[in-house]
Amino acid sequence: MVQAIAKELVLRKSEVDDVVETIYFGGGTPSVLSNEEIEFLIQTVYDHYKVMDRPEVTLEANPDDLSNHRIIQLSNSPINRLSIGIQSFFDEDLKLMNRAHNASEAEKCIQEATEYFDNITIDLIYGIPGMDNKRWKANIQKALDFGLPHISSYALTVEPRTALQRFIEKGVVPNVDDEQAQEQFYMLVDMLEAQGFVNYEISNFGKPGFFSKNNTAYWLGKTYVGVGPSAHSFDGKNRSWNIRNNPTYIKKITEGILPMEIETLSQSDRYNEAVMTGLRTIWGVDLERVASDFGEKYVEYLVLQSQKYRDSGLLVESEGKLLATKKSKFLVDGIASDLFFVK
Repeated sequence: MVQAIAKELVLRKSEVDDVVETIYFGGGTPSVLSNEEIEFLIQTVYDHYKVMDRPEVTLEANPDDLSNHRIIQLSNSPINRLSIGIQSFFDEDLKLMNRAHNASEAEKCIQEATEYFDNITIDLIYGIPGMDNKRWKANIQKALDFGLPHISSYALTVEPRTALQRFIEKGVVPNVDDEQAQEQFYMLVDMLEAQGFVNYEISNFGKPGFFSKNNTAYWLGKTYVGVGPSAHSFDGKNRSWNIRNNPTYIKKITEGILPMEIETLSQSDRYNEAVMTGLRTIWGVDLERVASDFGEKYVEYLVLQSQKYRDSGLLVESEGKLLATKKSKFLVDGIASDLFFVK
């Protein structure tokens, strides 16, 4: 698999003219890679792409993957940022979400990681059935007590055909309460902003200087190349994704064939994505950029469609940018969809 990923990097080098700013090991369990394998893949990037000085190099891992020995190993690799899937610091929440780690492992992992890494982000989940506001506040406070510079937080979604979905259907656990999830989201915003975090994207909170370059690239519509099974890519006009099957992926790459599907986005598709991603960030939707990228009719449409939200204080226009206000943050995806251009 590692050799195939390296070969895909070589096969796709012509797709990237820009300087590489971020390298991200995510999806699946990239923490199973040895330092030698990590260094081999990163060196492949350096050999075939233009890379900025000191790029952000992130590795995703779960607490049960990160023993003290492994953390020390990673600190001696090119990895300079850890993304740790904590989800919650309470066992009852972790059991409900069927996580492999427990609360004590979560705390021990972060405690040890902060001794070797300055740039760490964790994931926290709100809106978990049975998690009251007191426990959610304690979750946030535990994260703050570790002095972390970045936190990503998401509302719990119940995926189909999962144990959680079956428990909810059988009445074993209550369903997700959207009102409580919204309340917990605003608790999160207030507590983190009070400690100097910037909510630079709806689900992402960073101290100044610690915004994720990888996350920011997605939300600003920058191009990216994803390698490996199931990886997604975006070149500004087309989206592509690799097949999921590992043996087939390796076989095709070995034969010099890129096993991917490609979707060409229409002008309206690209406008809709720009609106959706822009409204989720502190940078908003730049009306001048909409005009240059898509034409004046799209600006006129956006201004007209957004009028009711500006009148109600859910959106605001400032310095040529359309921005979500604090009270609309939890609702912003629904608002954005109402601004989509539909033929």
